[in-house]
Formats: sequence, structure tokens, C-alpha cells
Amino acid sequence: MNFSARQKKLAVVMRQAGLDALLVTHLPNVRYLCGFSGSAGVVLVQVGERSHKTTFYTDGRYTQQAHEEVQNAKIVVSKKAALAEATAGVIQAKIRLLGFEADQLAFATYKQLAGILGRRTKLKATSGLVEQLRMIKDADEISQIRASVLLAASLFQTALSVAKPGVAETVVAGELELQARRAGAEKMSFDTIVAAGARSALPHGRASAHPIPAAGFIIMDYGVILAGYCSDMTRTVHTGPVSRAHRRMYDAVREAQLASIAAVKPGVESGAVDHAGREILKKAGYDSFFTHSTGHGVGIEVHEPPRLARGQTQKLAPGMVITIEPGIYIPDDGGVRIEDMVLVTESGNEVLTPTTKDLITL
Repeated sequence: MNFSARQKKLAVVMRQAGLDALLVTHLPNVRYLCGFSGSAGVVLVQVGERSHKTTFYTDGRYTQQAHEEVQNAKIVVSKKAALAEATAGVIQAKIRLLGFEADQLAFATYKQLAGILGRRTKLKATSGLVEQLRMIKDADEISQIRASVLLAASLFQTALSVAKPGVAETVVAGELELQARRAGAEKMSFDTIVAAGARSALPHGRASAHPIPAAGFIIMDYGVILAGYCSDMTRTVHTGPVSRAHRRMYDAVREAQLASIAAVKPGVESGAVDHAGREILKKAGYDSFFTHSTGHGVGIEVHEPPRLARGQTQKLAPGMVITIEPGIYIPDDGGVRIEDMVLVTESGNEVLTPTTKDLITL
């Protein structure tokens, strides 16, 4: 990963914001800037007119890991907490205007930081300075995301082989997660969703002890983390005979998903992608049963900008990786969701998820 290029881009953004330095405390942003994957670390980026300096702070538990992982940053290992040591570094460097990640820093921590710095350093709340850089994936990131997507997709057959009437949802999720680990995944991107029968009407119906019924939809939504990058996919299958109503639901979601994918191209507002699929569901009479946004960015975090929802004006750009996942959820009946990861390209888009969208019956 080209951490030097990322830090240079951040330095440009910081100068535009008038900052002398930025305190990065959100761990996914720390990893993005220097490669550290542990649970305790802070990055301080200082900028001058034409230069920048990056320092990574951690404690003694991560001495070896920091020296193995951190790139393009000075490493400071302290007996104190990382944030306390970074604060001392701010004072020593006589930084006048320090930006902090207002969306991520706890208020109690902010008060503590302000109390230590006093009048020597003015604190300035910032929002999304690193996240806006993370929206555009570089070639290395795209390659890693592809690998993560393909690993997740390869597990779909495992899920199908286990998902039978009478089998608990947790058994399906457990086998899927076991095989993910065996295939090299660090962990799952989020708690695996397996929701069958009437429970498939729960958009976030995490796997439960409920047995899969003899007839009905099964939503399976899962993803893996591979070398720090997430994947996210959803497929809906059906047990038993498919009724005309269920077939109509499934076809409507698939048509909506394809319409939203077709709308993905550089310069298009993310809200327009949401609108394209939502209009299909509205015409089919299901608009009131689509209760979430159409998608989100994916990278180091499974949910990151941009957000594809009503009224969102963020314009898509080449290098963004997003999900497209419309759904229908009818209480006491069932639900359908189909989700792919999509790369925005110079000329349009590329669907990264290779799994069939045909309705599979078990």
C-alpha cells in the first residue's frame, strides 16, 4: 500500500483547512495512513508549507507489531497511553491549531485533551478529512477488495449445502464462518445475517436459533475481512414451492437492483442511484416495504462513505467501491434482498460479486 501518497493527499487537505496538525484517533483511519492494525494507536500528522511529518504513537503491548506494520511514519512507543504521548508531542512541537476527528473522539476525551493543551494549542473540530480520501480506492486496495469479494462468494455454496428445512439459522451462519476462517479470512465483516421464513422480513435479522421453515425465503447477508479489506454480499434463496407472490417480490428486487447498478457511473449523484431502483419498486407497489438506503461504500470498514440514499448529493467517482442492495420486507410474510459490490470505473461500473442472482430453491 502506498502510505506516502495517502499522507501527502491528507497534507493537502489539511493545508486547505488551515490546520497545523491533525490528531487521527479513529483506528480504521490510522490503518489507512500507516498500516497499523492493532487496537491502540494514534497518528499525528504535522504540515508545513511544502512538507509534512507523520508520527505514530502506541504503547508497549504493540512494540513488535508497530515495527512490523507501520510504514512511512516515525514510531513512538510509550509507557503511557498513546493519546497521552501524542498530546505531549503536540506540546513539544508547539502546534498552534490542532484538528481532531470530531465524529470519532469521545466528548470526555476531548475535554481531557483541551484541559492538557490549555491555551497553548487551539483545537479545531474536523469531519471526514481522512474518510473523503478513503472513498477513492487505489489499485492496491481494489485488488485486495476483489480478493475479499471472491473469497466471500466462494462460501455461498457452503451456505446452500447447509441451509435446509429444520436446520437452525445459527448452524448455517456457523458453518459459513468456519469455512471463511479456513479459507484465510481474518474475521467476518459483521455479524452474519441468516433470516428465514417470516424472519426474512427483518432487514438485519442476525442468525438465531429458529429453524428454517419448510417454505419461505432465506436472506443470507455476510462478508469477510481479508488483509484488512471488507466484502459484503446478500443473496436470498427459497425453501419449498415458490408462490406467485414470492416470485413477484423476488423479480421486483432483482429488477430494482439491476436498475440501480445501471445508474452507477462517474458524475452521478449517489441519490440518483437510490432513486433508480426505488422507482422500480414503487411501480411494482412495494415502495413502502423498502425501508433502508440502497447502498454504502466498502473498504477498510464495511460501512463507509459514500451513502446511497434519498437526497444524497455526493457524486460518484472512479475508484469508489459501493454496495447496491435494494430489498422488500413484508411483516409476517418474508423479505428479499440482493446485494452486490460494485466498482465505479472511468466509463461506468464493474460488478465485483460474481454470484448468480437467479432465485435458487432448496
